[in-house]
Amino acid sequence: MTTERSQRGRRQFAEVMTFPPPDDSSATATGLVDFVFGDVWSRPGLSRRDRRFVTLPCVAAADAQEPLDQHVYAALNSGDLSITEMREAVLHFAVYAGWPKASRFNMAVDAQWDRIHRERRLPVPPAEPLLPLSTPSEPEARLAGGEHSFREINCVPYVPPRDNPYSGAGILNFVFGEMWLRPGLGMKERRLITVACVAIQDAPIPIMSHVYAALKSKDVSFDEMDEVALHFAAYYGWPKAMHLSQVVAEQKRRVLDETEMPAT
Repeated sequence: MTTERSQRGRRQFAEVMTFPPPDDSSATATGLVDFVFGDVWSRPGLSRRDRRFVTLPCVAAADAQEPLDQHVYAALNSGDLSITEMREAVLHFAVYAGWPKASRFNMAVDAQWDRIHRERRLPVPPAEPLLPLSTPSEPEARLAGGEHSFREINCVPYVPPRDNPYSGAGILNFVFGEMWLRPGLGMKERRLITVACVAIQDAPIPIMSHVYAALKSKDVSFDEMDEVALHFAAYYGWPKAMHLSQVVAEQKRRVLDETEMPAT
């Protein structure tokens, strides 16, 4: 029998994915429709668009071609993400999950963008020009801007040293001196991609620091971050999500403790 939950899941699947749900009674397919779409995607704690920015890093990191193709297609076909936003998401993902996986992600974007236009019997529009950068190109000014951005985005008073390629040329010059400041995505979207990526990586300091910064900045609310952990669990597994959920609880307490501290 088709339950109310299954019916809700099938409707939600079609709305999210922009194609019909699988006609499959296996346990995996039933769990996907009933739980992932009937329960998780249907929850009110995050918008559908926000959930895209958690899902896409997860499927791109999983090296599973069909889910990657399907979710890239759905995000673009639904209009939830523009092609410019999708391409910026690929770049942000590259920084936090690695350029090899991002290469596959980028190829999926190209293929699905072409597919959407073929289905609509429209020509693929020419590539948009690269977004103009608002960041300086002069080396010293760029590093200084990266230091300011690092403090602002991470909600901390310190910056990493400039004395090695990783932190100087990488973190300060590119990651915070350019990438986080690019105009193609908002800060919340970048937070969601980053939290998903660092949770995938099992890197303890980045998980702590990026969850903290997302909450401290109020770019992601406490309730939204709880939903991020649940959505992440559905797409990258419960063990890693359990760790993320623990970090979320710890960083909530930290933010609350700092809020309650008297000014000095």
